[in-house]
Amino acid sequence: MDFLINTILKLGKVDRRWIFLIIAFVVLIPLLFPLSLPIRATATTQLVYDAVEKLPHGSKVLLSCEYGPSTKPEIHPMVISFLKHCFRNGHKVYVTCLWPDGQFLADEALDEVANNEFQLTYGIDYVMLGFRPGNEAVVKGIVSDLRKVYTIDSRGTKITEIPMMDGITKFEDFDFLFSGSAGYPGTIEWVQYAVDQTNIPMSTGTTSIQVNEVMPYVQAGQVQGILAGMPGAAEYENLIGSPGIGTSGMDAQSVAHLVIVLFIVLGNLGYFIERNREKKQRGY
Repeated sequence: MDFLINTILKLGKVDRRWIFLIIAFVVLIPLLFPLSLPIRATATTQLVYDAVEKLPHGSKVLLSCEYGPSTKPEIHPMVISFLKHCFRNGHKVYVTCLWPDGQFLADEALDEVANNEFQLTYGIDYVMLGFRPGNEAVVKGIVSDLRKVYTIDSRGTKITEIPMMDGITKFEDFDFLFSGSAGYPGTIEWVQYAVDQTNIPMSTGTTSIQVNEVMPYVQAGQVQGILAGMPGAAEYENLIGSPGIGTSGMDAQSVAHLVIVLFIVLGNLGYFIERNREKKQRGY
């Protein structure tokens, strides 16, 4: 017992630099070697998965990327998983970006999934329309006449020369929309200016902090499910059977939280043990 008490007291007084080092270590290990901790999909994540699964083979899917480097850890795993899900089911994916940074991150995701994993053909299986400035005005333009907004793709190729753009002139020509959104412009603008006017089904993935803002649209049935931050990304990866950076990120987060709680408990135990000792020494 004395050994245990002395150990707790020593751990309670450990230099904070050692604590930072331990936290860094327990975060790094799961990222390099995923632990595959159990993940259970929430109802809102299941709705996203089911919505994509219901689409007929060869559906035309619009993916809108509205996030940047600061929100990449949360949104990027969703985009990668969504691309895998679509390509696995044989859908055609059209990528647009309401944020300038979104184009570079979308290109990165397409390179990983479409080129390396599925080895698909650009212009036949997927196309990168790219970024256009204008915020919600771009959404309105896509709804009314996409070809006025996009005369060329992100590579400079004329839209009329891209095979999979045949018959695509406005938003209603798509079968589904997924918005990977970190804020404005993003999911809400797509709902207000596109989905509500056309009844094209839509799902979304957002940062954790944005969930409460978007959830009313999910509850109203305007948006079919939501991937909520990194947990949502990990749940979606689990549903499609392809663990990725979302899953490993949740492993690292879970282990780090456990270690932090352990240090808090040990610190408090050490405090109470020392206080009791001081009381005994003073005769209290």
